[in-house]
Amino acid sequence: MSEIRHVIRAVRGDEWAKVKELRIAALLDPAASVAFLETVEQAQERSDEFWQGRAEGASHGRAARQFVAEAPDGTWDGSVTVLVEEGGTTDFFDQAVEQTQGHVVGVFVRSGQRGTGLTEALFAAALEWVWGLEEPVLEHVRLFVHEENARAGAFYRRYGFEPSGTVVPVPGDTGAKELEYVYRRPAAV
Repeated sequence: MSEIRHVIRAVRGDEWAKVKELRIAALLDPAASVAFLETVEQAQERSDEFWQGRAEGASHGRAARQFVAEAPDGTWDGSVTVLVEEGGTTDFFDQAVEQTQGHVVGVFVRSGQRGTGLTEALFAAALEWVWGLEEPVLEHVRLFVHEENARAGAFYRRYGFEPSGTVVPVPGDTGAKELEYVYRRPAAV
């Protein structure tokens, strides 16, 4: 594993153009069809106001936080976003959220940076933020992985996520399934 020279940090509200560029890069990745629930066409059609709101909403507060890996030249080479799903609400898959929890979405690292430790560094920052939240304290973080995204599933298991057994249909594609993985709050936190 090579030395990580990136800064891992939360996005700032005014960085919407970079948020948009990285999301479109992610959606152009060959694995996008089994990694994201959005197409590149949908993302490109979104207004600047949408991207401004996304960056602002993921830069502060408790509802969401987006972490990026910024290279020394200012390029963003990866991102992880955590949404806080409040207990008593309904999630993206129309499933009841029983207790307040974190939900990791939008995981992406540019192909040239995969295997360098960047994904682990992004997850470490995201989970540090989650475990630091108070009232209510989050007991676990979850994510979903497409049943055909073996590379991502293997990474999540290596990192410490465990399959929960929950399986949901992919929205818009009832023949495909998303598998839920859960990472429980460490006892020492």
